[in-house]
Amino acid sequence: MTVIKTKFGRRAFIKNTSLASGGMILGFNLLASCKDKTVEEVMLMPKEWFEINSYLKIGDNGLVTIYTPNPEFGQNIRTSMPMLVAEELDVDWQSVLVEQAPYHKENFGFQFTGGSQGIRRRWESLRTAGATAKQMLRQAAAQNWQVPVEEITAESGMLHHTSSEKSAGYGEMAALAATLEVPEVVKLKEVKDFKLIGKSHKNIDAKDIVTGKPMFGMDYQKEGMLIAMVEHPPAFGLTLSSVDAEEAKAMPGIKDVVTIKSYKDGFEKGGFDTNAFPELVAIVGNSTWEVMQARKKLRVEWKPITASTETVKGFRGEETKNIPAGLESSTNHKVQMAALAAKPGKIVRKDGKPVAAFKKAAKVLERTYSAPFLAHNTMEPLNAFAFVQGNKVKLAGPMQIPSSMLPAITSSLGIPEENIEMDIPRMGGGFGRKAYGHYVLEAALISQKVNSPVKLIYTREDDMTNGIYRPTYQATYRAAFDVDNNLTALHVKAGGIPESPLFANRFPAGALDNYLAEEWSIDSNITIGAFRAPRSNFMAGAEQAFLDEVAETIGKDPIQFRLDLLKRAKENPVGEENDYDADRYAGVLELVREKSGWKQNDENVHRGVSAYFCHNSYAAHILDVTMKEGTPIVQKVCCAIDCGIVVNPDAAKNMAEGAITDGIGNALYGELTFKDGVPQKNNFHQYQMIRSSDAPKEIDVHFVQNEIEPTGMGEPPFPPIFGAVANALYKATGQRHYEQPFVKEKQVVG
Repeated sequence: MTVIKTKFGRRAFIKNTSLASGGMILGFNLLASCKDKTVEEVMLMPKEWFEINSYLKIGDNGLVTIYTPNPEFGQNIRTSMPMLVAEELDVDWQSVLVEQAPYHKENFGFQFTGGSQGIRRRWESLRTAGATAKQMLRQAAAQNWQVPVEEITAESGMLHHTSSEKSAGYGEMAALAATLEVPEVVKLKEVKDFKLIGKSHKNIDAKDIVTGKPMFGMDYQKEGMLIAMVEHPPAFGLTLSSVDAEEAKAMPGIKDVVTIKSYKDGFEKGGFDTNAFPELVAIVGNSTWEVMQARKKLRVEWKPITASTETVKGFRGEETKNIPAGLESSTNHKVQMAALAAKPGKIVRKDGKPVAAFKKAAKVLERTYSAPFLAHNTMEPLNAFAFVQGNKVKLAGPMQIPSSMLPAITSSLGIPEENIEMDIPRMGGGFGRKAYGHYVLEAALISQKVNSPVKLIYTREDDMTNGIYRPTYQATYRAAFDVDNNLTALHVKAGGIPESPLFANRFPAGALDNYLAEEWSIDSNITIGAFRAPRSNFMAGAEQAFLDEVAETIGKDPIQFRLDLLKRAKENPVGEENDYDADRYAGVLELVREKSGWKQNDENVHRGVSAYFCHNSYAAHILDVTMKEGTPIVQKVCCAIDCGIVVNPDAAKNMAEGAITDGIGNALYGELTFKDGVPQKNNFHQYQMIRSSDAPKEIDVHFVQNEIEPTGMGEPPFPPIFGAVANALYKATGQRHYEQPFVKEKQVVG
C-alpha cells in the first residue's frame, strides 16, 4: 500500500495535488451519467453539494461529482480520469457524475492534453484526491459515532462500523467531512485491490456524441454572438500589405472588417505560440453564410516577408529560430535535403569506432528514407469563442493547453490573467494541432475590436493551408557487415525542414559496439508543430524498415533479429544513456509473435513486423496484407502494447485501433506539397485520408500485464505502423518502399 503525503491544510491540498500532477488528459461537458440513463433515472439530484476538494464534491444523497481537469479530444480520459478518483474514494461507479473543469491553474495545475502524459502525470494526484476524500468521510463518521477512525470501513459509497452495526452513506457525512482538516498522509490501494481500474467502462459521452448533443467548441453559442472568419496570405513567405474592405462591408449582415496583429512587438514567444500568419484580415457578421459571401468581396494585397530571427522559450529551454524570406517549394526542399544529407552532420552520439568499422566492412548496406509535410485535418476545424468586455475576458474553445496562450493574450489585449475566464469544450480531434492556440488569441483580438461576443470559425481550407504541419524529414541508414555477414556497425544521419527527427539514444543504440548518429536541419518559413508522436512518427518507420532489410541481408527472421539485438542491450549494453528498457521492448515483440501466429503459411497473405518505443511505452505490430489488382488490402493487424497498468481496457484498445488506422492512412496516402509557398492541397477532394474500405478488416490488440504505473497510450501505437506497412508491402510486391506516401497513384474523386 502506498502512503502519500497530502500537505497540511485543505487549500494546500487542493493546490499541491493539482500542481504536482503536471499532466495532460481529458475534458468533459455538463453533468453526465456514467451509464446510458439520465441523471434523474440514476438518482435524484441532491439538495446540497459539499466540496471535499477541487476534484470532487458529494451531494447530501451520496451522489458524487468528479471534475475532469484536462481537455478531451477522443482519448476517453473523461471516463478514465474519474475512474482514478472513484477507485480510491470507493464509490459505486453508477453514483458518479462527471463534469468538465474550466481552466483554473490554482485548482487543477497544468491542464494539458498531449504527449500521452495525461494518465501518467495524474495517476497519483487523482487517486490521492479520492483517497483523501474517503479518509475525511471516515473521520467524519468516527467523530459522529464517537469511535476510533481505524474501525471505520468504506465501500461502495457506504461507511460501516462493524461492532456497533452502524452504517451511513457518504452523503450523510459529507457536510461534516467538508469542514475537517485534510489528513497529513493517506494510503493508496495496492494494485490487487483495484475494483474499477483495469476493468472496461463505457465512454460516458458516447450517447451524447452519437445523438449529436452540443458538446464541442463548434457547438458553443451565446446570445448576441457574431461570426468571424479570417483571410490569411495565400502563400508562406507573404504578409499583409493592404486591404480594401468597402465592398465587403456593404454586404448583407456584415458588421465590420478589421485587421489584427497577434503579437505585440517585443513579445517573447512560448513553445506553443506558433502562428503561421500573425497579421490577418477578419470579417465579422451575423451568420456564417453571410460572412463567407462577403469574404469573397475583400480586396487584399500581400507582400513578401523579410528574413527574421526570434527567440522562443519552449519545453527544452530557449531556442533561436531563423525564419528565411522567399517562397518555398517541395521540389527545392528535396534538392536541399539531398545536398545536406551528403555532408557531415552534427554528431549526437558515437559508440566505439564506427568509422573504422565501415572502412573494414566487407559489405555496406545504405538506404535513404523520406516523408512529406502532413496536415492534421482534425474532424472539427479550428474555432473559438471570445467576449472581451472592458477589462474582462471570456474564452471558450477546443484547446489542448489552455495555459499556453495566456501570456500572448494578456500581452496583446492588455488585460491581466486573473480577469480571463476559459471554458474547455470537448475537441473534435487534436493530436498536436490544437496545442497551438493562435485561433483563440485571434478571436479575442477580434472581439475586442468589434466590442461584441464573437465566434471565430476556420473553414477546412483555412485550416489546411494555415499550418501547423508535421515537418518533412529524411534519414539515411548505413549498416556494415564483416566477411561472415555479421552486423558490425550502424550509422544514422537524419534531418528535416525545419527540424531533425533524430532520437540518438533509442534502439538500436546500446545494442551495437559501433554506432554513429548525426543530424541536420534546414530553416523554413513554413510553420510546423507537434503531430501525433512527434518525430517518432517518421523515425520509427525508417528505422524499422531498415532493420528488416538488415535482417534479410544476414538471413535472420526479422523478429528474432530484433530480439537478439535487445538481448545484447539487456545483458551487455553499450553506453549509459539508452532511453529504453530492453526487457519491455522484447516483451511486446514476443507477445505479438505469439498472438499473431507469426509463422503462418498462407502464401496469399504477406506479413510485416515493426516495433518501437516512445512516450514511455512499447508497441509492436504485425500487419497482414493481400493484393487485389495491384492494390494493397490490409486484412489484419495484431498489436502488442506495454503501457503499464491499463486503466480502462476498452478505451485503451480504442486508442490503439485509432492509431493503427490513422497510421496506415498516413503511410499510404498522406502528403502535403508546396509550390512557391502555396500548399497544393486545400481540402479532402485533394488530400487523401483513409477511407473505411482502406481500414484493416480486423485489429487484434493485446496488453502486457504488469503492475508498472501507467505510461503513454495515445501515441505509442502510431509510429511503428509505418514500418509494418512498408515491410508487409515488400513481402507482397518484392519492392522496398523508401519514400512516403507509399501509394501515390490513388487519387481522391471530388
